[in-house]
Amino acid sequence: MPLLTQNQWDDLLNQYPDAHLLQTSQWGKFKSFYGWLPFYIGNDQCAAQVLFRKLPFNLTIAYIPKGPLGVDWKSLLEETLDLCHRKRTIVVYVEPDCWEEDQDRISDYLKEFSPSPIKIQPRRTITISLRGSEEQWLERMKQKTRYNIKLAQKKDVIVEKSADFAAFNQLMQETGDRDEFGIHQAQYYRTVYELFHPTQACEMFMAKYSGQPLAAIMVFRRGKRAWYFYGASNERERNRMPTYLLQWEAIRWAAQSGCVEYDLWGVPDEDEPALEAQFSSRSDELWGVYRFKRGFGGTLRRTAGVYAKVIHPNLYNLYLTAMKIRKQGFS
Repeated sequence: MPLLTQNQWDDLLNQYPDAHLLQTSQWGKFKSFYGWLPFYIGNDQCAAQVLFRKLPFNLTIAYIPKGPLGVDWKSLLEETLDLCHRKRTIVVYVEPDCWEEDQDRISDYLKEFSPSPIKIQPRRTITISLRGSEEQWLERMKQKTRYNIKLAQKKDVIVEKSADFAAFNQLMQETGDRDEFGIHQAQYYRTVYELFHPTQACEMFMAKYSGQPLAAIMVFRRGKRAWYFYGASNERERNRMPTYLLQWEAIRWAAQSGCVEYDLWGVPDEDEPALEAQFSSRSDELWGVYRFKRGFGGTLRRTAGVYAKVIHPNLYNLYLTAMKIRKQGFS
């Protein structure tokens, strides 16, 4: 199975219109700015973008984000492992673009891999169906969310497409300080926008009142799916509920672009009874996020997770120890 050039990969990906955004060459190029090197393997039956990250002593780790694509993963993964041996890879992570209920289907493909406790992309999320009319979307939402969308409209909140990264990064900084979570450097968001926006695969939406930014989000799309990846807000005019109208307009953009599913991308990894029992009393980590996202009337879903093939166990254990000490992830 051959290694492909980026142009060949882009041509091949046209055969997979529903492939995840993280399998596009734009995503591979984006990650190349942050320590990852993309390789493309495939034929007409199966394919994968494999990201390699360099470690000390000329070692690497490998990661297939939201793939492989197609059928007959067995031959593809064998070819991937051959490449990994040449790249002195200590572990290969595969994160299929599948839901938890699909695990039985993919288990035959991943016999040499074991489920891993490591988290890379969010394991649990909420997806919103964009089928039907806007009135039907609203009917599926919680009453308070519907109310807040209409309140923001009445209180003169304006949502517009934007490329104002000075304002976006200021909002991110304020959000990180307020909610005590890490954010990326300013150039990170501009880079991903500049890679995806020219093909209309990404938009930034900004909510304003009297010309002043209140909140912003970046939304991506490919095929029939859209994903909300990044968002931020400040403390000004929160009574005008700008974040609700912001998501509403992003959802409308996704539907107008031909998407039938909008992925809110990340809530606490708990089952629904636990989430519903605790969301009103907890605000740590993603709990406040869940309280907001649950109102949009989506379906709580859990991915199949990450599978790993450890090639060099001793080196891999050293790597895990180093990552814990440095508190470093898959940025």
